[in-house]
Amino acid sequence: MTIRLGFQIPNFSYGTDVSELFPTVIAQAKEAEAAGFDAVFVMDHFYQLPMLGSPDQPMLEAYTTLGALATATERVQLGTLVTGNTYRNPTLLAKIITTLDVVSAGRAILGIGTGWFELEHDQLGFEFGTFTDRFNRLDEALQIILPMLKGERPTFEGKWYRAREAMAEPRFRDHIPLLIGGSGEKKTIPLAARHFDHLNIIAGFDELPAKVAAVQRSCEEIGRDPATLETSHLLTVLAGPNVTADQIPAEMSQRMVAGSTESIAEQVKTKVLDAGVGGVIINMPAYTPGIVAETGAALRTVLDS
Repeated sequence: MTIRLGFQIPNFSYGTDVSELFPTVIAQAKEAEAAGFDAVFVMDHFYQLPMLGSPDQPMLEAYTTLGALATATERVQLGTLVTGNTYRNPTLLAKIITTLDVVSAGRAILGIGTGWFELEHDQLGFEFGTFTDRFNRLDEALQIILPMLKGERPTFEGKWYRAREAMAEPRFRDHIPLLIGGSGEKKTIPLAARHFDHLNIIAGFDELPAKVAAVQRSCEEIGRDPATLETSHLLTVLAGPNVTADQIPAEMSQRMVAGSTESIAEQVKTKVLDAGVGGVIINMPAYTPGIVAETGAALRTVLDS
C-alpha cells in the first residue's frame, strides 16, 4: 500500500437532479485515477456534516458507493476516510471490506475510526456513549476484524462485541491495508503504531511537526520502524486562476490552501511535506471537470521531486 496522493469526495451536492448525482461521482473518481492519484475516498456518514452543509443534503452510503466505483475504475485504491466503527458490527464490516476487495480485485483499503457525529447516532439509533466508550469499542472490534481479514476464525467475548469462529470468505488477499485518521497522542497515534499501515493526520499545519515526532516516538516505543507507518495530511483545496488566500474562511486557515494549482503544490510542500508528513489527501468544495486532474498533476510534481 502506498498513498502519497489521495482524493476524498466529501459531498454529493452538485446542483443536479439525483439521476446525475452518481455519474458526477464516477467522473471524479475516473479523473483522479487518470491523473495518478493513489486512492479515492468517500466519507462514511449518513447525513452531511455541519461544516459542509445541512444534514438533509445528499449523502450516499459509503460501501455501496465504493462497490459501484470498483466497477468504474481499474487501478485506484478505494476506501473510506474513515469508517465509523459504531455503525456496523465488526463481523459485518469484515465481510463488507473483504467483499469490496474481491469486487475491486485487491484495491480495498480499510479506513476506520471511533465515530464522532453525535446527531447521526441519535437520529439513526446508533449508541454513541463517551469517547472512551467508542475507543474501547474500536479496540474490541479490531480484535475481531483483523484476524478475519487474514483468514482466521476468531472467537471473542467482550463488553461490546462477541463472535464465534467468525469467518469472511472469499478473500482476495491476506492483508488489506489499514488506515486510521486522527492525531491524538495518547490513544490514536499509539493505536496506529500497533496495528495500522497508514495514519491520516487530522491537524493544523502548525501542529504537523509535533505530530510526526509523536508518530516516531510511538513506533520506537514498540520497536517498529517509523518508516513502515505511512502518514498523510487531509486538507481542503480551493483551486483556480482567480482564487486567492483571502477566500479561505478563518476557521479553515490551518487546514485549507487556495490559489493556482502551482501555488497549491508549493504550499503543500512547505506546509505539509517539509514538516515530515509523507503525503496528502485532498478534497474540494466543488467539482469542475478537469480541476482534479490539474491539481493532481501539480501535486505530483512536488511529491515526486
